[in-house]
Amino acid sequence: MIIRNALVFTPEYKFVKKDIAIENGYFTDAPTQGTANETVLDAGGDYLIPGLVDIHFHGCAGVDFSDGTPEALVTIGTYEAACGITSICPASMTLAEDTLAAVCENAYHYHENCDRQPLARLCGIHLEGPFISMEKKGAQNPAYIKAPDIAVFRRLQNAAHGLVRLITIAPEVPGAEEFIEALGREVHISLGHTCSDYDTAYRAFSLGADHVTHFFNAMPGFTHRAPGVFGAAFDCRHVMPELICDGIHIDPSAVRVTFQLFGEERMILVSDSMMATGMEDGDYSLGGLPVKVTGNRATLADGTIAGSATNLMDCMRTAVSMGIPLETAVRCATYNPAKAIGVDDVCGSIEAGKYGDCVLLSKEDLSTRKVILRGELIHRGEVI
Repeated sequence: MIIRNALVFTPEYKFVKKDIAIENGYFTDAPTQGTANETVLDAGGDYLIPGLVDIHFHGCAGVDFSDGTPEALVTIGTYEAACGITSICPASMTLAEDTLAAVCENAYHYHENCDRQPLARLCGIHLEGPFISMEKKGAQNPAYIKAPDIAVFRRLQNAAHGLVRLITIAPEVPGAEEFIEALGREVHISLGHTCSDYDTAYRAFSLGADHVTHFFNAMPGFTHRAPGVFGAAFDCRHVMPELICDGIHIDPSAVRVTFQLFGEERMILVSDSMMATGMEDGDYSLGGLPVKVTGNRATLADGTIAGSATNLMDCMRTAVSMGIPLETAVRCATYNPAKAIGVDDVCGSIEAGKYGDCVLLSKEDLSTRKVILRGELIHRGEVI
């Protein structure tokens, strides 16, 4: 495939008008003259960005990653790809170990077969729990919360065939420091669903944790005498925090402040989407708990926010509407999340040798014009 006349988002995080070639499913530096049998797409001067990478979401289109079925993952992969989210690292919920093991095994089988179909590529698994704080459980099921357990993690990683790339823990609970010290070189460890103060979080980051799960949400707030996880993350330059920019989880002013303080090189946009994403208002579930969805607000019966009902592409657009520059928003929804889980060698930017996944966005309103997956145009889960 040849894509001509596009404003291409380059590895320098700028838009440059140029042509792009994709050969055998990968971006290439090959000459772009084209052949008689080659698809040529005229971008008409619109934006061409890498396929988005969501490293924290639970479900969409009426299904959940934790359903643990092949059908659910195909539905998820179809929906995400159609939205231009071409690489996914879905998140589990706090569930029983045997349930999580089945979820991990199911993800591995999808990972092994998704390249044969027009589906988003599963590049990892995010275990959001069960090693979290009871006090900051949010929409996680309290029945399955437990202290960090190295043996349990390794059993789950074995079930996933090494696909677990990110795990959320609360650093203040017993066993957390030992867990981070033992596993910090094997998996990316994220602080979240936590009551941690600054000192505890700073020590966790010093021991090897390098990520923060949905910044601000399910953790103490930042104040001038108790800076908490926010302050510790700011002081540890290797740490990359997530933000849910759905217009519900975080006020636009807080979004702008966080980007200004942490810089575009550290921030990650995630959706935290649940099964109601792409569906009508109504009653759904998350981790076995009932959820009411109205518009893009999803809540438990007590009003606790329960994930989002917004996909990552719409979160990226919302971030732009909040005043985040487009170049920054694109970087934080593509390259940064790929880097955070160690898959930036294959996705997250438009570079020779990486997967030929990209999205053509209207220069007028950022609406999605075309989705290209492995060098082929797709529409509603089908190659066109």
